[in-house]
Amino acid sequence: MSKRDELIEKYAADLREKCGVEPDMDLLTKVTIGAGPSIYNADSSTVASSSTDELNTVKENFLKKKLGLPESDSLMGGIQKVMDTYGHSNRNKYRVVVYYLLVKHFGKEGVYA
Repeated sequence: MSKRDELIEKYAADLREKCGVEPDMDLLTKVTIGAGPSIYNADSSTVASSSTDELNTVKENFLKKKLGLPESDSLMGGIQKVMDTYGHSNRNKYRVVVYYLLVKHFGKEGVYA
């Protein structure tokens, strides 16, 4: 099993156990591939949900640039909803899991079709 496949299994387990979501494995694989090499770096593979700068980066680079969403208050609202779903007590929030939940929240699965 490749390193990427191992990470996808880890992300799927987080979605099931911490978020109560049964993942669409095809979409999860595409989101993982889309995250690029950041998934292999300990710092960039996670999202610091307590950092406003980090959440703004998710908004600007993922929601607006990758998913093509227009600027609105609902972007930060969606991020907060995803963080609530993931659970604030979970220190390590994997970037791919956050991105997957955001794709589902905003109904932008077509970006990865």
